[in-house]
Order: sequence, then C-alpha cells, then structure tokens
Amino acid sequence: MSETAVSPPEQPAAKWRPLRSQQRRVLGVLIEKAKTTPDAYPMTLNGLVTGSNQKSNRSPLMNITADEVQQAVDELREMGAIVEVQGSGRVPKYRHQMYEWLGVDKVELAVMAELLLRGEQTVGELRAHASRMEPIPGLPELKPILQSLMAKNLVLSLTPEGRGQMVCHNLYKDRELDELKVRMASYTPPPAAPADDAPAMPRGGGLTSAWSYVSQEKFDQLQEEVTQLRAEVAALRDVVAKLEPLIQ
Repeated sequence: MSETAVSPPEQPAAKWRPLRSQQRRVLGVLIEKAKTTPDAYPMTLNGLVTGSNQKSNRSPLMNITADEVQQAVDELREMGAIVEVQGSGRVPKYRHQMYEWLGVDKVELAVMAELLLRGEQTVGELRAHASRMEPIPGLPELKPILQSLMAKNLVLSLTPEGRGQMVCHNLYKDRELDELKVRMASYTPPPAAPADDAPAMPRGGGLTSAWSYVSQEKFDQLQEEVTQLRAEVAALRDVVAKLEPLIQ
C-alpha cells in the first residue's frame, strides 16, 4: 500500500536549559572527546575529571573535584543531556545526547562545544577552534552555521557584525550572562586598517607604521592563521601529554 502523505510533525520544544559552569564544562568535554578521541569515548568519571581540568583548549581553567563532576553528571542525566552506559569491567561510562538535546547537526555541535569549553570568542577564533572537530574552511562557511544557531537561540552575538565580532553560547545562567554583557560593553575591536588604496607607507615608520598599512582582509587572514596555529599546538600538547606515561 502506498504511503499516505502527511503534514510534517511540529518541532518538539527545545530540551536545553541554562546550565551551571561545571555542567557546561562536562558537556563540552563529552562532545570534544567524542569527536577528537572516539577510542576513549564514552567516558568514565575519572576521564571527565581529567578533561574538565586540562590546561589546553579551556577557558577559564578549572579545578573541579570528582565529587563536583559526579554532581554535574547526575544533574545532566536528570535533564536527559547525558546517559550512563556500562563499560568494560562494569565501570560506568557516560555519553552525551546533545544532538537531540540541543537540536543541532554535527558541525553546529562542534561550534557549541568550543563555546562551552572556551566561552566568548571572536568569530575568527571560533572557526579555527571548531575546525579541529569538524571542517569549517573559512568564515563564509561559518556564517550560516552561526545564523542557524542564533535562530535556535543557542548562540548570541555580543558585539555588532564585522571585524572582531564576539559571540557566545546562550546556556549561561541569567546572572552570568548579565555579567558577561557588562564586560563586553567595554570591548573594543582592533582598529581598522586603511583601505587597499591608501597612500604608500612612509619610509622609516617602523613596525607600527607598517602594520597600520596592512589591508583589512590580510589582517583578518593573519589573525585567523595565528588562532589556527595555536589550536594545533594545543592539540599537539594533548597528544604529548597522553604519550608521556608510556615513555616513562
């Protein structure tokens, strides 16, 4: 019998809600490890503690105890954000439910993970950071992803569009978000460089004068490349940290 055409079902209400800082960190770690080290996923409680407190790819740095991580895990399980699975040796392990809980695709989830792990950042920084989880070739490819997340009320723009635009996730508690907006009220992006048809740079102006004559496009490109290099160095540090116990 042929399938009868039916109207598409209504979109279910969003499952996500504002979270405490420890809850956000745990979720960010679960998403990150699922994408970057799938062999170590799902994660044990000890793995979550280590991932939450690691020095690279985190802002701010945290020092969360095992009890605090366990509390965050229990609360997130009650919300339906993560689930417990049985690991080898009957050690409990945990996996996230973020695709359903946030209602996002895999690239959107990578962007959300970086915002959860690092907090507010420029659009250029975000592209470089999220690219270690999912390929995002450039800012033009990131723009529709951010627009989709903003439409879902998951991402907020803290400053006007353009060079140095700052964005953040919307999973903060109200007080935290208000404090962030107050801090960002005094944020000033780097001064704009002159247009490409600006007069030739005077001789003897030194590095500062030369820098002021770099085109805006080139400036943004260099800034993005530096951020990408920093992300790659941080990833290498993670690899070295995992190899050190095997070498000793």
